[in-house]
Parts: sequence; structure tokens; C-alpha cells
Amino acid sequence: MIQGGTPRIFISAGEPSGDLHAAGVVRGLRERYPDATIEALGGPHMAEAGATLRYRMEGLAAFGVVEVVTKIRAHYRLLQALRKDFRAGRYDLVVLVDYPGFHIRVAEAAHAAGAKVLYYIAPQLWAWRPGRARRLAAAVDRLAVVLPFEQSFFGQLGVRSDYVGHPLVDRESWPTREQARTQLGISATSRVLGLFPGSRGQEIRRLWEPFRDAALRLLREHSCDRVLVAGTASGTYPDPGPIEVLRGNAVPLFAAADAALAKSGTTTLEAALAGTPMVVAYKVHPVSWAVFQRLRTVRWVSLVNLVAGREVVPEMLQDRASADELVAAVRPILNPTDPLTLAQREGLALVRERLGKAGAATRVVAMAADLLAQ
Repeated sequence: MIQGGTPRIFISAGEPSGDLHAAGVVRGLRERYPDATIEALGGPHMAEAGATLRYRMEGLAAFGVVEVVTKIRAHYRLLQALRKDFRAGRYDLVVLVDYPGFHIRVAEAAHAAGAKVLYYIAPQLWAWRPGRARRLAAAVDRLAVVLPFEQSFFGQLGVRSDYVGHPLVDRESWPTREQARTQLGISATSRVLGLFPGSRGQEIRRLWEPFRDAALRLLREHSCDRVLVAGTASGTYPDPGPIEVLRGNAVPLFAAADAALAKSGTTTLEAALAGTPMVVAYKVHPVSWAVFQRLRTVRWVSLVNLVAGREVVPEMLQDRASADELVAAVRPILNPTDPLTLAQREGLALVRERLGKAGAATRVVAMAADLLAQ
């Protein structure tokens, strides 16, 4: 139990989406414990919410076996620094947000040093490494899951978890289509394709060329009138031609687009919440793909299909993420009356229903308070 109401908390997020989701938890903790020490591995959203950035997340994120190898040295140095912090008794509670692999090791280090450990947005072990769930269970005190089927998965393995809902639902109300189009300067009659190639540099490098080439062909054949990209502040998008690159908040583009071409991941849930029909794509290094294919335990990769429990959106993975296949998949969903578009909208409504009610961050803060009171 923390004496005097001044807990010492470390909260960790290793990539932009985790930084955004962790910020809501930081705000809630700061409101509940105004005098607490809240230090972090994170980014600008967490800092703005009230955390002191002890370590910065820039340059850490990677996905895929080969891609992760390039980041091993930076992760090793950071893990060693954190172990030193934990052994020194610097924190009462460690909150880990997403970022599997590295965070499981951090959880083990914190647990070994006697700190309480809360894991928020559980590693997607159900997708390809279910055996690691018991390792996770041994290292965490509480597990907050954000997808409705995860509680059952972890429960079957003897791991206690709490379903808190998805943090995307906590986002302030989405703009209407009309509001978003006014903000972006898009006419009411324009057919708009939104491109969402990801936030990691590796994702952008692998997906940009097929996304761009598919979009240019759809423009030339007049299947759409405008194409806009949800770009990052530092992302590079070579030879875009008439494609418009937006930097900053991507939410208006989700709301304004008639259809989306999106990388697999949280982006697909954002499109689902906006009700935007989509095609999902992803590419990794061939060796990473071969390893994933051997280990995967799920039929689908996109979170939309996993939450729905059926195929709602087409998945164009690895070699299928080519301009030819993307054009064929995107073309029909740019037509609002096409049967494929109508079927997708029905499926996306089911996904929105299953993602739960707002308040995920509040529930996580309550779990943190329980641990601090023990």
C-alpha cells in the first residue's frame, strides 16, 4: 500500500499509437493522484498529459522478425537502464501499454524487483504465440484487454484479465462527413479515397509504392476524384503526383473518405468507427512473413475481421499487396451502392457495437488504483 497518497508510477509506450492511448491513462492518474511521480518511456502525447519523459520512444518501433533485429541494441540498452531503475526501487507501479516482446521483458524485470505491474492492451499472443501467455501471466499483476474475444482467450490459459473496452472509443466524437469535408476542403460530391500506410518508417517504405500506384490508377480511370494520404510528420512519400499528403490529425480523413486503403492494425478499427469501407494490406520482410505463417493461429489478420468473427474487409497481405490486386479490391467499395460496400457497412456496424462503451482509460486507472492500494 502506498503511504501518503504519493505513488511513484512508471508508464511505458514504445510507439505512436501506444503514446496516444497511454496519454489518457496519464491524465486519469494525474487527476486521481495530483502529487504522484509519473515518469515514462513515451512521446509527445504522454508528455502533454502530464508525464515526465525519462526515456523517449523515438526510433524504437519495429514489426517483424527481421525488422526487430535492427533495433536490438537500442532495446537492450533501454532494458538495462530500466532494470537498474526497478532494482533501485524507483517505482511502486509499472504500467505497460501494448508494444509486445519488449514489454514482456520489462514486466519480468519490474516484477522481479517487487513493483506492481499492470499491462494495458495485451500482446496479441492469440495471433501467433499463445504459449507466451503463461510467461506474461507470471510477470503481471493485472491485465487490461481491449478486444472482446481476448478475455476468453486468456481465461482458457488460466490468465486473469479485465475487458476495459477499446481506447479508440474514448476519442472525442467523430466529425460528421460534412464537417470533415469542409475542414479538408472537399466538395460534397467528390469521391475520395483515403490512404493510410502506417506510422512506422518500415511500414511506409513497404506499402507506399503499391498504395500510390493503385491510387493513381483509380484516379486515371475516374473511380475516384481525389486521393488523400494520412501522412506522418516525418514520413516520406515519393512521387505522389496528384495525391495529396496530409500531415497531422488523420481523424477528418477517416470521416471524409468514401473508402480507405489501410495498413493492418489499429488503423482498421479507426476506419470501422468512422464507418468507412476499406481494403486492408500489410507487407513485411519475406523472412518475417515465413516465420509468421508458421506460427500464426488465427484465420484473419485485420482487427476488424477478428472482432467481427468473420470476413468483413478483404485482406491483401504480403505478395497480394500489389497495385493490381489493390485496385481490384478498392474499386467496388468506392461505389456507395455496390453490394460489397453495403455488406461492409453492415459488418462495420457490428464491429463498432462489439468494441464496447467509452471509458477504457478510466477503467485502467481504477485497476491501477487497486494495485496501489494493495
